[in-house]
Order: sequence, then C-alpha cells, then structure tokens
Amino acid sequence: MTATEAQNAHSVPTTATYTKMPSTTCVMLHNDGQVERITEKPLEEYLRTIPTASVAWVDCTVQDIEKELEKILGIMGFSQIPAHKLFSGFLSSYEDADTELGIRMPSVMVQGFDVKVRPLIILMRDNLIMTVHDENLVRLIKFFRYAPAFMKKMKADVRIDKLTLILERILDENNDRNFEYLREIEKHGDDISRRLIDEEYNKKIIAREIYEMKHILITYLDALWATKDVIENLRYGDADLITDDDKLLGKIGLLSDNIDRHIELSEQMSNVLASGLEVMQSIYNNQLQVMNNRFALVTAYLTVLGTAFLVPNTIATVVSSLGYNVKETGLLWWYILFLAITTVIATIISFLWVWIVWHSRKDNDIVVKPGK
Repeated sequence: MTATEAQNAHSVPTTATYTKMPSTTCVMLHNDGQVERITEKPLEEYLRTIPTASVAWVDCTVQDIEKELEKILGIMGFSQIPAHKLFSGFLSSYEDADTELGIRMPSVMVQGFDVKVRPLIILMRDNLIMTVHDENLVRLIKFFRYAPAFMKKMKADVRIDKLTLILERILDENNDRNFEYLREIEKHGDDISRRLIDEEYNKKIIAREIYEMKHILITYLDALWATKDVIENLRYGDADLITDDDKLLGKIGLLSDNIDRHIELSEQMSNVLASGLEVMQSIYNNQLQVMNNRFALVTAYLTVLGTAFLVPNTIATVVSSLGYNVKETGLLWWYILFLAITTVIATIISFLWVWIVWHSRKDNDIVVKPGK
C-alpha cells in the first residue's frame, strides 16, 4: 500500500459514510503518530493489536448490555471490575480498582412522552479506553467519525493524559446528546401551553399530558444528577488512570458546569408545568364559579317571580276568607281587574329592584378592576 493509499484509508469519513455505529470498532494511535481504525472485527483481534499502540479506543455495540457485559469484560481483560457492580448504582456507577476504572453513564432517550435511560459503559486500563452500549444508542457516531483526526491532533505525551482527553470527549458527546432532549421537552411543554388556552380542547387530556411531562422531567433530572455525580468523582483526578494536569481536569470541570446550567433549565421547566397545573385548577374553579353564578341568578329570578305573584295570591286569600261571593255581588270583573293591576305593579317593582341591584354590582366591579 502506498503512502497516499494509507492516508486515504485512515482519513476521516464524510457525513454520508456512516449512519450508525458498527458492531465493533477500534481506533488506535501508534507511537509514531499514525492513526489506525479497524471495524467489524472480533474483540480478540483488537486485543492482540492494542498493546503495540500508544492509546486505543474500542467501541462495542450489543443487543442486551446487562447480559453480555460480563463476557466482554472477560474477553478484554478487565478482571478487577465485576459487571454487577456497574449496575448496582442508581443510573450511574463509578468503580475505581486502581489499575482499572469502570464507569456507567446514563444516556437519555425521549420519544414523545416516552422516556428511557440506557447505560453507557466506559472502561479504562493501561492504554485502552472502551465503551459498551446498546445498538440503538448511536450518540457516539460523531466521535466515531472524527476519532482518527482527534487522536492525531492530541498534543499530550503522557499516556494517562491521552486517556483522559478521550474520556472527556466521550463524556462530552454523551452529555450533548442528553442536553438536546431538553429542547424536545421544551417543545412538548410549549404545545401543552398552546392547547391549554384552547377552550375547545379537552382539559382532562391536557392534565394527563402535563403529568406525563412532569414524569419525563423528573427522569431527565435524575439522569443529569447521576451524570454530575460521576463527573464530580473524575474532576479531582483521584483515580490512578485519570490525569493530574489542572488544564485537563478543568475541561472535566466545564462539563460539570454545563450540567448545572441544564439542571437549572430543567427545574425552571418543571416550575412552568407546575404553573400549568395551577392554571388548570383555576380554570376548573372559574367554570364552577360561573355555573354557581348562573344557578344563583336563576334562583334570584324565580324568587322575584314568586314574590311578584305573592301579592295577588295574598289578596285572593284574604277575599276568600271574608266569605264574599264576588260573582253574586257583581264585583267579579272589578276583582279580576284589581288582581291584574296588583300583579303588574308587583312585577314592575320587583323588576326595578333587580335592575338597580344588578347595575350596582356592575359598577362595583368596574371600581375594583383598576385596583388589581
């Protein structure tokens, strides 16, 4: 192979070259500065070539990480870190065995109102850093494309510094993808807010959506806090496989600061959703109040009508109790006319009273509004 062919073979692929991570890949930086990438080979073959490299990154994609991780640890020579310990923590784990380092990072995936947190396993020993993840977790695809160029540009001479640089890049890629889902969560929250002001939209459905969004945010925040716990363990460089260089540790500190900012944004979004629930409660209360006001108004009018007809009813009761036969005395038409006149007068008086009271209430409402 000529020098030109070798350079082309190790060149960084274009965006269209890779749409998903291969099942296995290995990127090695040799002592002479050359970078080599091998893909779709058995892990045993990578293990035979890694000792001659200055530093190497191996990525392995599996179908069921919890079942296959122990086998992978045995193949790649990780004997100090049991697989079950990496899954013992809540969403994340940090296992330092001096010569080996095992990390489990949470990787968030949000699709609509469905949220999943999948593990990203990072293993370190000697000159090797290895990542293991599910096949549907493709967030390292960008680093896979640019890993040869990234390793070639590394200025660090110490092997531990090189491992730390690669680790920092992997953590950054995972965090960036986690942070992107916050935009999707915000978009869902904006859609819910828009439906909240739509009077025709079923408010029970909105209440359910707000609850589901709160659940997504709680899970998302749990993942961010778990990520921060691991990074805080790394940023002080206590592990033997992590550099003591302040400049490189400062980069890990920046990752922690970015997580803090996104935690604040997520908590603000949670407060917004809580406000949405309060708005929902206010809407229900207002609707109930309007209904109560309508019933009260109907009751008032019925009371007025009852009062208006109470006057002629009282007159008729009094006349009947006196024992007069208005039909025989020739006073029937006068009696009917009198009842009609008193009914009309009582109705007019009752109507005027309601009219005055109603307008008095409206005037009071106008006076109160400027004082809000």
